[in-house]
Amino acid sequence: MTEARFREYLDALPCYLTVQDKTLRIIHANRRFEEDFGEWSGRFCYQVYKHRSEPCEVCPVEKTFRDGSGASNEELVRNLEGREIAVLVNTTPLYDEHGAVTAVLEQSTDVSDLVRLQVLLRESQQKYRLLFDEAPCFVSIQDSELRITEANRAFREAFGEAYGSHCYRTYKHRGEVCSPCPVQETFKDGQVHTSEEVVASPGGETVNVLVRTAPLKDDEGSIRAVMEMSTDITELRRLQDQLTSIGLLISSISHGIKGLLTGMDGGIYLVNSGFEKNDKPRVQQGWEMVQRNIDRIRSMVLNILYYAKERPPDWRELDLGDLCASVAAVIAPKAAQLGITFTVASELQDRIEGDEAALRAMLLNLLENAVDACRLAKDGKVHRVTLGARREPGCIVLCITDDGIGMDQETCNKAFSLFFSSKGLEGTGLGLFIANQIAETHGGDIRVSAEPGRGSRFEVTLRQQRLGPSATLDQPS
Repeated sequence: MTEARFREYLDALPCYLTVQDKTLRIIHANRRFEEDFGEWSGRFCYQVYKHRSEPCEVCPVEKTFRDGSGASNEELVRNLEGREIAVLVNTTPLYDEHGAVTAVLEQSTDVSDLVRLQVLLRESQQKYRLLFDEAPCFVSIQDSELRITEANRAFREAFGEAYGSHCYRTYKHRGEVCSPCPVQETFKDGQVHTSEEVVASPGGETVNVLVRTAPLKDDEGSIRAVMEMSTDITELRRLQDQLTSIGLLISSISHGIKGLLTGMDGGIYLVNSGFEKNDKPRVQQGWEMVQRNIDRIRSMVLNILYYAKERPPDWRELDLGDLCASVAAVIAPKAAQLGITFTVASELQDRIEGDEAALRAMLLNLLENAVDACRLAKDGKVHRVTLGARREPGCIVLCITDDGIGMDQETCNKAFSLFFSSKGLEGTGLGLFIANQIAETHGGDIRVSAEPGRGSRFEVTLRQQRLGPSATLDQPS
């Protein structure tokens, strides 16, 4: 091949080619290099490429002269117009007849468009990562086995670093898949699915969420993962539950008030007829009926006001033993009728501060729930319900235990939700909700632990003394 033909080939290459000696002086260059960087004869590479007065700190040509092997690097060079060009540099040693490296061929390929696209891609990834992390909801990416492969910041802060964990374990502390599962449904049909769920944080705090799923597909259109977005609607549900609770309470007691008014009519009739006949016992009987029904109506109205608007409890000093005894007097006959052993295990004689009527209603709800759990077991065994108490610093813990049907973890998480009941049509979903509200208004809480088929244990922690004057619960509403 003639030198002219070889030169023609070098000039046709779509890259910058130079041949440099050991001093980095350019001794040959192709046409494209000359067009973009100008006169090169007698000049050093770093002078032409980068307008520098000294060699670059990292020079692939120097490296090739040192070890005789090719080198590569990414560089920014500047053309005659002053425009920076990103180049991918590759060097090749040129030997003489004795095998010594006498020169180095440097090939620099313009990769500016590629670098620009990489920058745009990186910026785009950062942008979408920011949007992903700052989304005001819990976002997770799940594979076909429902394992979490990615999660945004809100999810991580609420549920921890759950990568590799199954969704149902992270969200609901379950041992098996939820049914139905919107993520599984999206994997099956590729459609968006929505549902409403109650999930729990690692600390046991329950959260109402609105779940929406969306498929993530690969280049071939196959679903490789599903994105699950869960929006916290706890506050919305709390407000809705409050309104629903008010409506339900008003509806349910209206029938009771109607019956009480009928009873009052009967009492008024006895009073009037007694006066007409000068029959004092008849008047006394009628007046007692009127008073009894007025007291019941007053109690119902106060209940409506209690749930319709938060108000401070009617604080009084109470004897714990008397409180437990009054509740036991109501529960014991019902338990005995069902063949259930009911025991008051506490012998504490402590005194606590609280609203007697509210605390009594709370204990009745919890004990009736325990009796129902034993009744529903239907296994032929003699079941037991126990009411006990223990002291803790500044608090009394009331314990209601049973060995009835028990609950799984998901049911425990939902136990205090309004209208949630594990009894099917037999339950209203009000008892535990109301009991929990009463405990909270007394500055306490209710914790539940249970196992399916092994029974349940409810622990109500109450302060022995009410909160101080600066506390919210002690302020007038």
